[in-house]
Amino acid sequence: MPLAASAEPAAQPAAQPQSNSISWPQNQELPSFAKVKKLEVADVYDAPGDIKLMLSTLQGIVNRKEPRVYLLESQEEGKLTWLNDLKIPYALHDDYWDLVSTFKKEVKGIIVYDPNLPDSINVATTLAGLKDAVVASPELAQKLTAAPYSLPVLDDLQGRFKDRLDAYSWEYDNLWSQTTHRMLIGLSPDTSIRLPSDNFASFQTIAQETTQERDAKNRKVYDLDLSQFLGKDSVFLRFQDAFTQDGWGPAVHEVTVKADGREIAHFLPGTPDEQPFLFDSGNSQISTGSGGHRFADNGRYFVYKFTPPAGTKQLTVSVDMWNQFLVSASNVQPLSSDAKEPYGYLRDYAVANKAMVFWLGTSDPGEQALFEKILSDVEPGTPYLGWFSDDVSGEFSGVELTSRHGVYVLASDWFSNMTVFSGTKAKQADPKPVKAPQLENKIYVTYTFGEGDNLQYNEHHMRNLWEDPNRGKVPINWTSSPLLYDAAPAILNHYLDTATANDQLVAGPSGAGYFYPNVWPENSFANFLKSTYSYLKKTGMTIPFVLNRISSQDVPLSDSAAAAYRDQYRVPGVLLAYNNSNEVEIQDGLPVTTMRGISTVADGQKLLSDIKSKWDGKSPQFVSISVSAWNMTPTDVLALNDSLDSDYQAVLADPFFALIREANGLPKH
Repeated sequence: MPLAASAEPAAQPAAQPQSNSISWPQNQELPSFAKVKKLEVADVYDAPGDIKLMLSTLQGIVNRKEPRVYLLESQEEGKLTWLNDLKIPYALHDDYWDLVSTFKKEVKGIIVYDPNLPDSINVATTLAGLKDAVVASPELAQKLTAAPYSLPVLDDLQGRFKDRLDAYSWEYDNLWSQTTHRMLIGLSPDTSIRLPSDNFASFQTIAQETTQERDAKNRKVYDLDLSQFLGKDSVFLRFQDAFTQDGWGPAVHEVTVKADGREIAHFLPGTPDEQPFLFDSGNSQISTGSGGHRFADNGRYFVYKFTPPAGTKQLTVSVDMWNQFLVSASNVQPLSSDAKEPYGYLRDYAVANKAMVFWLGTSDPGEQALFEKILSDVEPGTPYLGWFSDDVSGEFSGVELTSRHGVYVLASDWFSNMTVFSGTKAKQADPKPVKAPQLENKIYVTYTFGEGDNLQYNEHHMRNLWEDPNRGKVPINWTSSPLLYDAAPAILNHYLDTATANDQLVAGPSGAGYFYPNVWPENSFANFLKSTYSYLKKTGMTIPFVLNRISSQDVPLSDSAAAAYRDQYRVPGVLLAYNNSNEVEIQDGLPVTTMRGISTVADGQKLLSDIKSKWDGKSPQFVSISVSAWNMTPTDVLALNDSLDSDYQAVLADPFFALIREANGLPKH
């Protein structure tokens, strides 16, 4: 029996609700769902991956008619935080199978995926949306086809495809024409299993950088002796970030392993030669710059596994590495985070909207060709929800590819319950104008937390930062997504309602979505900005934080792109994430301030001290700082600001640009 978790008693929902279905007017970027009235809730945080997948696809079918299912998938901001904020009656079920029993009559059957080809999960998700079905593993299918559920198998994908490209090529040829072309969804077919806290308890540190090196000045070949870890079949060597708070981890370029003087392994990271030894990638990244290396910043790690011949007396490894490394070793095999399982999250939204789900990258020519074929089939201004493979390099190349086709990105692969949040109602922002202080010969500083283009950041991590008790004690700009107005009005409303006079929401890169302005087709760029301007206006996010890259390198705004921001977004200025320098450029009447990134209080103190040392004190100076949302909090920003003398003044983005305009003789905006 369900356990009532609201003032109203729990009741079984009607099998066929009478409310309207999804609404998606032509002038609206994302669809609106029917009004949320009551929710059936299940905690799936610790459920097996195939259960999460099955229930999220069930959620998509059910919520397409009316949002009635809510899944507790994350606990980062608290499992019940947003659910309680919705102020909607709900029943919390202690058995998630209750949801299947309650709503089985709304499901027409099962799509069985192939566990031997994870990408079949995405094809199955697309089929589920088209056939009103749930996605199931072969094991779950046995339970779902038996009493009391008795659901038929509508399609079984086991053995259907030979590889990823074959699966997505079949999906494009056979399903694309039946799906919506108003959105694209890119989701990894599986994800890492959460690790126990003692996963690396047996590892011993054998090398560690004790200073926060960031310019590779400590690069050399380090010779490490692993002989003490012999005695079992294999030795595990872990590289991790020695200073997790500042975003600069170790970089490894080349590895050579010798057993009793004989070479048993030699490889460069990112090459096929590395794969036999890479036990656990740990969400580390591969850079193709400077000869190529594997790096692990922001607390990431990676583990190599070496198996020397029996009887080996001495095992040594020579590593070409630099920056902030912490190297440890063990002969006890840890649980690998590279073990994969399915997950739910955005799949409810994909199923409900009958969108095609795929996971194509740019590193494989065949995959990129198919990706571009899909992008070429949609209109400029189409959203791509989800994310890209290959982490950072995948982000840069993926966003550049989508931008070249006039498609913008909404990072949302870890967003939970969008079919519910899209059934809430947005409030029109009514920001109170912030008066700029009198212009003086000071160093004016504006602090901006990044990551706001990321919808799951808005849902999870930003909520935690927002609860910091020192928020509101120093002016801070918060990048956010104007598309929350459609995707999750309740979340947007929370930030608007609880903002202090020292909080300003700005549009996270690069406007009403994530894109690179310089590579967007010029013949549609101005029209896209014009058509999405209303989202900036009605959310109050009237200043854009812009990312602009070509070939993975930050570049200045082109004159035509700057003109489009000035004329179509009607902005007083642009915050440009371009770390080449800290300066203000006036591009045909538009102030563009390039931002400098910091990850610690010390970073900010050094940056501002360096700027002051070059300041003549005879004119105002303007400094725009991008604050790492993953490494700093409002408390840190307050500590930084409190350490500054009276020559500095922190201001929000609006007065910051008002002062810049005044200092440069530009008209008030």
